[in-house]
Amino acid sequence: MPDRRRFQLQLMALAAAGTGLSRAAQAQAGDFPSRPVRLIVPFAAGGGPDLLARAMAVRLAPALGKGAVVFVENIVGAGGIVAAQNVARMAPDGYNLLMGASSHMVQKAMQPSVKFDPQKDFAPISRIGLAPSILVVAADAPYRSVADLIAAARKNPGTLNYASGGVGSAAHLCAAALAVHSQVDVVHVPYKGSVEIVPAILAGSVHFAFPIASTAAAHVQSGKVRALAVTGAKRLAAFPLVPTLLELLGASDLVLDAWFGLWAPAGTPVAIVHTVFKALHQAFEDPALRKEIEDTGTVVGLSASPQEFTGFMQAEAAKFERLVKAAQAGMQR
Repeated sequence: MPDRRRFQLQLMALAAAGTGLSRAAQAQAGDFPSRPVRLIVPFAAGGGPDLLARAMAVRLAPALGKGAVVFVENIVGAGGIVAAQNVARMAPDGYNLLMGASSHMVQKAMQPSVKFDPQKDFAPISRIGLAPSILVVAADAPYRSVADLIAAARKNPGTLNYASGGVGSAAHLCAAALAVHSQVDVVHVPYKGSVEIVPAILAGSVHFAFPIASTAAAHVQSGKVRALAVTGAKRLAAFPLVPTLLELLGASDLVLDAWFGLWAPAGTPVAIVHTVFKALHQAFEDPALRKEIEDTGTVVGLSASPQEFTGFMQAEAAKFERLVKAAQAGMQR
C-alpha cells in the first residue's frame, strides 16, 4: 500500500476513535448524575468552610436533578494537602468534587514538592465565596488593639505565638504577613484544622490567630474572643467597629481574602463541569442560602464561568508566589 494511502487510513482511524470517545463522554455526561456525588471538604467538621459546604450541598442536590444526592466528606490533614492529593488522583467523572481554596494555592507556592498542582490537576468549576480573616485574641487578653499586640511581640521576641489550621492556610499566611510587615519574631503553631484555632486561644495555648470570618464570627459575637482587626479591604458589615489592617497599618499587602471554590479532577468532561456549574448557580438563587453564608462574614462571589474561575486562579497563584517570596522568613516560623 502506498505510504500516502496508508497515512490517510491512519488519520481516518484516529478521527473515528476520537469521535467514539467524544460520544462516550457525551453519553457519560448525559447520564450524570446517576449515583451520589461526594463533595470533599479539606477542613475539619464544624469549621466555617465545612458549614458553608453542608449548606451548599443541601441545595446543590435538587439543582442537579434526577434525584441527585450530594454528601459531604471531610478529609483533613496537612492544611488541605491530603484531600487535594487524593482528589487529584480520583476518576474524572464528576462524582468526586473538592472544595478548593486559596490555601491550596499558597501551599503550592510554599512547597512546590507537594503532590498536586491546583492549576494542572483540577478542572475549575466556580469560585463560591471570599472571606477575610479576623485577628483575634482571648477576651481576657491584655491586647486591646493591634498596636498593643505588636508592641508586646517586639518587647518579647520569640515569645508570642499564633495558631493556624495548618501550614499554608489563610491563618498562617495572614499572621506571617503581619509579622514580616511589623518586623516581629512570633512563633507559628499549626493545628490539624481551622476549627481548633479558637479552642487553642481559649485554652491559653496561643496568643493570637487569624481564623477566617466564617469560623471566627460566632466566637466574636459570643464574646469568647476579642476581634482586633480584619484583613479585608473594608470593614465587615457584621463587625462595623472592627478596623481593617489596611486602615491601621496602611499596607495593601495585608489585604488578604481567603476564597473557596469547586474543583473536579482534571479531565472531567466539559459537559459535566458545566452541569455542576449551572446547578451551583441555581442553588445560590436561594436567598436563604446566600444570607446563611453572608451572615458568617463570607461574601458570595460566584464566577461568571469556569473559564473566568480559571483566570482568577492563575492571577491568585501569581499573587501568592510573590507574597510567599516576600514573606519567606516569616512564613518559616
